[in-house]
Amino acid sequence: MGSSSCALIPVDIQKGLGDEAYWGGKRNNPAFEENVARLLAGARAAAVPIFHIKHDSTEPQSPLRPGQPGNEFSPFAAPIEGEPIFEKSVNSAFIGTSIENFLRDRGIQRLVIFGLTTDHCVSTTTRMAANLGFDVDLVGDACATFPKRNDAGVQFDAQTVHDVNLASLNEEFAKLVTADAALKFLA
Repeated sequence: MGSSSCALIPVDIQKGLGDEAYWGGKRNNPAFEENVARLLAGARAAAVPIFHIKHDSTEPQSPLRPGQPGNEFSPFAAPIEGEPIFEKSVNSAFIGTSIENFLRDRGIQRLVIFGLTTDHCVSTTTRMAANLGFDVDLVGDACATFPKRNDAGVQFDAQTVHDVNLASLNEEFAKLVTADAALKFLA
């Protein structure tokens, strides 16, 4: 399958996800911004379509709520003219949006998914894409997340949360790839 039936799906790369205090601590993957920017530039150079996902939170205090500066796309991942934006208010890009029909109408079967956060919207979108029959490449080094605490008060660092979530998706819902491998395919 060539890159002509492929699309990039950057998930929730918004300013509000830079607020580490709000999200519970230091984010993992310091190379996230660079890898995302490289993927977008590579796809644009190869004329591979990019369909941006944006989270419009319904939580009153969320920095991702519409009308808040945090709802805006991060500058390094901002859509350019002609790149569609699909707005959602739940974890999956496939619920409450027209993206599934949009992809099918264009004959797109392979999705290259990446973004924020690994364990929430990226994971849910990846699982649903696979369940809907799409072939998914998940770009692990272009995803990131935050620390999480369980109900017993045990804190898991962001890298552990990230790694465990990628491992649970790999080979069942997606093929885990690096940004370099995705760029090679896109070229």
